[in-house]
Amino acid sequence: MTGTSTVTRHAPGKLFIVGEYAVVQPGHPAIVAAVDRRVTVTASAAHGAEAHGAQAHGGGGGADVVIDSDLCPGGARLRRGDGGLAPLGADDEQRVRDGLTHVVSAIEVVDGLLAEQGLSAPPVHLSISSSLHHEGTKLGLGSSGAVTVASVSAVAAYYGLELSDEDRFRLAMLATARLDARSSGGDLAASVWGGWIEYRAPDRAAVLDLVQRRGIEESLRTPWPRFGLRRLPSPRGLAVEVGWTGRPASTASLVGSLGRRAWQDSASQRSFLERSDTCVRASVDALERGDGPELLRQVRGARRMLAELDEEVRLGIFTPTLSALCDAAETVGGAGKPSGAGGGDCGIALLDATADDATVHEQISRLRKGWAAAGVLPVPIHLQSTKGSAA
Repeated sequence: MTGTSTVTRHAPGKLFIVGEYAVVQPGHPAIVAAVDRRVTVTASAAHGAEAHGAQAHGGGGGADVVIDSDLCPGGARLRRGDGGLAPLGADDEQRVRDGLTHVVSAIEVVDGLLAEQGLSAPPVHLSISSSLHHEGTKLGLGSSGAVTVASVSAVAAYYGLELSDEDRFRLAMLATARLDARSSGGDLAASVWGGWIEYRAPDRAAVLDLVQRRGIEESLRTPWPRFGLRRLPSPRGLAVEVGWTGRPASTASLVGSLGRRAWQDSASQRSFLERSDTCVRASVDALERGDGPELLRQVRGARRMLAELDEEVRLGIFTPTLSALCDAAETVGGAGKPSGAGGGDCGIALLDATADDATVHEQISRLRKGWAAAGVLPVPIHLQSTKGSAA
């Protein structure tokens, strides 16, 4: 088949509000919110590859897929084979490892769906740009999830496939889980549905088994165990500020380290999950009632839970800078916590915004002064209050 005309798709990044770490376990909820920064992926004809696509399958020198990214100078060229996409050369292989693995996995999953329909994927050129980084360094806003969703969406549209939001989420989840089954997929859900959502991760092992036994297309139609999602209203009477520690962190490393410790399947883990679930339920209720003070109280409690977890298992969730970020929020009467796995990256501060504008402005100014003293960089980000999906 040949691709349609050039298509562009976007996917926003995310921030976890409450429930991180617990959400990694299937069926346990978290609240995730999409931000107003995004990844953009454009799919078009791979002009340099199109004439060589057929010989590439037979071992020629042409590329079936060309990927250019503002975060990966030089891009990568790949060709299709029985085992998926293979880099054409050593430089291409290194660039894939350096930051394009999620993009490649997304293309392979959509290619697989097309193959199950008896169609061959056409050559494609992907151009990727991201505003989820600061001077080339990730901010902890779910850039891997956003680029996966945007790539799935752009490639599928270029192939002429019509997908629902849930189809796009499921394909992005498959692309992610085959790389790391520990990933909750909360970032993917925020990138697909936008706004504020309550999210429960599916059982990824069961999902991967389903795909292996019955194929990708069937996995889009079959219920996924433990998966759940519902939209939430954005908070009323609260301002949300985002701060960056200047230190990138690896979610996969932190979550993976937790999974290898004796804490897993312990009474302590069960207690943590129960308390986290209670916190998320109370936070959902507060959002639905428009109860800002109660949401602030729950966010403070979520910080304490993460701090207790960190003290018990020594993960390194709280760096000195993240602790100072949270302290500064509480000093001005708000609530602060790491957003996501911690260890660096971003933290959030929720502040009471029901007073007059001058008072709120002064509160934010004091918060930012406290952050500046601790080396925290305020990031001009807003959380989405309405749908901002990749479609």
